[in-house]
Amino acid sequence: MPATTAPRRALAVLAALPLLALAGCGYGSQAKDDDTAKVAAGAEKIDGLDSVRIGYFGNVTHATPLVGNQKGFFQKELGATEAKYAVFNAGPSEIEALNSGSIDIGWIGPSPAINGYAKSDGKNLRIIGGSASGGVKLVVNPDKIKSLKDVKGKRIATPQLGNTQDVAFLNWIAEQGWKVDAQSGKGDVTVVRSDNKVTPNAFKSGSVDGAWVPEPTASRLVAQGGEVLLDESTLWPDEEFVITNIIVRQEFLEEHPKAVEAVLKASVDTNEWIGANPDDAKAAANKQLEKDTGKALPADVLDPAWKSIRLTDDPLAATLDAQAEHAVTAGLLEQPDLEGIYDLTLLNKVLEAKGEPAVDDAGLGVQ
Repeated sequence: MPATTAPRRALAVLAALPLLALAGCGYGSQAKDDDTAKVAAGAEKIDGLDSVRIGYFGNVTHATPLVGNQKGFFQKELGATEAKYAVFNAGPSEIEALNSGSIDIGWIGPSPAINGYAKSDGKNLRIIGGSASGGVKLVVNPDKIKSLKDVKGKRIATPQLGNTQDVAFLNWIAEQGWKVDAQSGKGDVTVVRSDNKVTPNAFKSGSVDGAWVPEPTASRLVAQGGEVLLDESTLWPDEEFVITNIIVRQEFLEEHPKAVEAVLKASVDTNEWIGANPDDAKAAANKQLEKDTGKALPADVLDPAWKSIRLTDDPLAATLDAQAEHAVTAGLLEQPDLEGIYDLTLLNKVLEAKGEPAVDDAGLGVQ
C-alpha cells in the first residue's frame, strides 16, 4: 500500500445530516499505552504542550494511525509532548469530541468531516491531509444475486443513512435507472441501514441479500460465503476515492501549528514505512486493533481487507464538490458551501521537505 501524493479523483460525501453520538464510552475509549513509544530522554515539548490528543477508529481503513501508534511514529515527532489516543466507533462521536475540545486531531471519513464543517458554518474544523482510499465493496449472497442487474428488488445494507457508503450506493442505484426514496430506503432496491457490527449477522440470517460496506465488514461477509459483486474503486478514475481524512480543530491549528506539523510528518512517515514494509505493517495494525478493540482480525478477513486499502497523503479534494452533489441529487442535503474546508499548507511543507510534489485543495482551501 504505497503512499501517493498526486491529486486523484475521489469520494462520496454528505454534509447536512444530524449528528448521532454512537460511541459507547463517552466520546471514545482511551487506547492502551502499553508497548507504545515512550518519550525519549532529553526530548523537548512542542509548543509547550503536555500532550496532543489524537482520535481514530479501530478499523483497517485507519491503518495510518493504527500503525503510527503501534510503531511510535507520532510520539517520535512530538518529542516530550505525549501522544494520547482515543478510539471511536463512529464519525459523529469523533466530530463531537473534536468540537468539545476532547481531542485535537482525528482520522475520519469524508461524510462526518463535511457534516461537521457544514453544521458549524465552517468554524470548527479543517481537513489537513489524506490517509486512505478504497476499501468499499458490494458483497452479495451468490445464491440470490448473480449479476448487477439482480440487485434490483433485493435488500442491500449500508452502514447509516447519509453516510459515505449510503450516498455512494444511492448514486449507483440512480445510475442504473432505478428509483429509491433516500429517506425510507424503499423502492426498486430496499436499502437497509444497518450498523457494520450488525450487518454480518443480518447477512448470515438472510435478512439482507447483500451490503455496500467498507472493510473489514466486506471481508467478514466474504468469509461467511458472500461474493464481491462490485469494488467501488472500479467506479472512479484512477480507481481511488477517499475513505479517511485527517482533521484538526481550527483553534488548535491556529495556536499550535508546530504540533500539527509534527503529527502530519509522522503520518507521512508512517505511510512511507507501510509502503516499504507491508507485511510488518499489517501485523502492527492488527496488534494495535487487538489492543484497541480487544480482538485481532483473523487472516481470512485481515488479508483481503488490507489489500483493498490504498494509503495516500493526498486528501483527493478534486471531486469533493462533485460527490457532494450526489447527496444533493439524492435529496439528502442542500448544496453545502465547502470553501475553506481544507488547509493543506503544513502538509505541503512536509511533502516539500521530503522532495514530494504538493497536493491540491481543488479551490476549497482556506483563503
